[in-house]
Parts: sequence; structure tokens; C-alpha cells
Amino acid sequence: MATTNSLTNELQTHIAAAIARASGWIGFDTFMDLALYTPGLGYYAHGSAKFGSLPYTVQDGARVAGSDFVTAPEISPLFGWTLAQQVIEALQVTGTAQVWEFGAGSGALALQVLHALQAQGVTLERYTIVDISGSLRERQHATLAAFAGQVHWVDALPERMQGVVLGNELLDAMPVKLLARVKGAWFERGVVLAEPNADGQTGLAWQDRPTELRPPIDIPGDHDYLTEVHAQGESFIRTLGDKLERGAAFLLDYGFPEAEYYHPQRHMGTVMCHKAHQVDSDPLSEVGQKDITAHVNFTGVALAGNEAGLDVLGYCNQARFLINCGLLIQMEAADLPTRVMAQKLVMEHEMGELFKVIGFYKGEPWQAMGFMHRDKTHTL
Repeated sequence: MATTNSLTNELQTHIAAAIARASGWIGFDTFMDLALYTPGLGYYAHGSAKFGSLPYTVQDGARVAGSDFVTAPEISPLFGWTLAQQVIEALQVTGTAQVWEFGAGSGALALQVLHALQAQGVTLERYTIVDISGSLRERQHATLAAFAGQVHWVDALPERMQGVVLGNELLDAMPVKLLARVKGAWFERGVVLAEPNADGQTGLAWQDRPTELRPPIDIPGDHDYLTEVHAQGESFIRTLGDKLERGAAFLLDYGFPEAEYYHPQRHMGTVMCHKAHQVDSDPLSEVGQKDITAHVNFTGVALAGNEAGLDVLGYCNQARFLINCGLLIQMEAADLPTRVMAQKLVMEHEMGELFKVIGFYKGEPWQAMGFMHRDKTHTL
């Protein structure tokens, strides 16, 4: 098995070649795509542990590499069980019988949803996972062995689809462009090869180029300002809207509506990296060995959906969505350790406020349970 250092060096070489082919400069979105998804080398394309509750484990007195970050299904099985209540309602209302999950991670969410549907007598035609990561697919196969005949995997969407779509922490991992306002002028921030160091090793460095691109709204002031635009994520939503003939979609992620996202005080952008449950803001270091994400502009997501024929069912924070779907009832019936962990899903300083849920539908509208109370669609 290749070592971490050899994988990093191979990926650096691969990125350097891409920079050379592009006349010495690539946009950050291209870099992010290479760092995360280069086959066999990118962060999501090799076999390191990514999802889980511990940054490392100890075996025979030695520290063994563990996960890099934790997502809601790893925090508590009540997350998937509660989300499944919204899935069941959506399947019934839309008259569909399939679930599609994008970027299924460890498979934990799929397992929780499938258990909940099974326990409540809901029959699916199939549960389809759309995931381009071979290493994560292997982990999903193991996690979902009990549902082997019901779960299917694809790496691309069909021309037409029906059913309920799920995406938990999906959009934040889609490459973004970086825009930098420097001394009043706008630039696209990209990546170049750095000058060799004393050991003759070449790293990566930032370089800005003038651009006609702008954030979707004006940002008051003339102070230096760094932010992102989400062309790829919004393109994904348009593609989903084009292909979904009937059904609903529920996307959960961290982010803000546009007015908050591009607030004048948010001048450092939202790109961040995750490794061993630590966060840093330097995506050009340890390339391929840590996650790179950006917060989601939910206004842009909503508008992209509307452009493709998707109407918004609702939008609210994760805490309110899960409470609307019955999380507190599930917690009352759970043991103390389960209740304690489930609280992290709704507490404001944990995941409850930063994480948001947006729902779409194609077909006839209805009042979805997840947005029954304190829907904030008007803030988008």
C-alpha cells in the first residue's frame, strides 16, 4: 500500500503537470477538484479514514490514524431515523418509491434511513447511491451488507429519475472559485508552482489574476475581501432539476443565505480544511491528505433549483427541521448516552444553527413536516 508521503508527492506531481498544461496557473476550483477527486490520489479517492467520531485510535500503545471529521449520522443514529420520517412523507405525497443519496460517505445515513423505512413497513423499489469514490463505495458496501439486494450504486445520473433525493454535506465539497478584492479591484485567486525551497522541492502558491467575475451581490466598502462563488454546486442543482421528473430533494449542509454569506464583515471567505478533527485554512498544504470545503450559499442553491423547475419546499436550520420531524420524541425513548449525543444535532453551538436544510419538490406542492414551523424561506 502506498504511504501518505508517496500519495502526496504523486498528487503534487499530478497537480504540477496540470498547472504546466494551463500555462502556469489554475483556478482554485480546478485545484480543489484535483486535490479531492484525482483518481487514486485525491482526498476522496484513496482509502484513508475520513468519517468517524475519533481523530485516531490506539492499538498496542501506538497511535493509529483515525477519522478526519464527524458528520451527523456518525454522531447519532437518531439523525437518519428522524430524516427518514420526512423521506416517508415525501415518498407518499409524490407517489414515488425510490431514494437517491448523493455522496453517501461511510454509508451510515443510508443504513439508518433503510432501517427506519423497514421498521415502519415502507417498501422501496431501490435505494441508489451516487458516489464517484471507489474507496468510499467499498466502505458503503460493507456497511450496507444487510440491504445488499436493495441498494445500488451508480457514478452518474440517468437521463430521467423519480423519487426522494438526499444529500448530507454534499454541496460543501463541490469545488468553488475564489474571488479576491484587493485595493478595490477584483481578481480570481488561483494556484501556481512556488519557487523551489533550499532542498530543491517545489510547492504551491497563490496568484491572483484580473477577472470579470463578481459575487452575486455587491459587497459594500472598499476593504480587501476574499469570498467564493459556487458555479459547480449550482450547476449540480440545475442538473438535478432537469433530470428529476417527480419527487423531492432534501439537502443538509452548513452555510448561509446570500445576504449573510456576502456580508461585508465576512472578508476572509469560508474555505477551510479538516484533518484529524482539526481545522485549518491552508488548502495548499498536505494536499490530498485533508478535506477542503466551503460553506454553501443557499440563496444561490434555491435560485439554481428554480431555474431548473424545482420549487422550494422550505428552508430552516437543522435543529428546527429535526425537531419538526420528531427528534425530541425519539430522544425521549432513547437511553441517556444516545440522548446526549443527539443533542449535538440541535444545539446552537454545535450543529443546530450553522447547518441548514433546504427542500425542493417537482410536482404538486405540500406542507412538508420538516418545515412546518419556523420556515425561513423568506430569508433566501
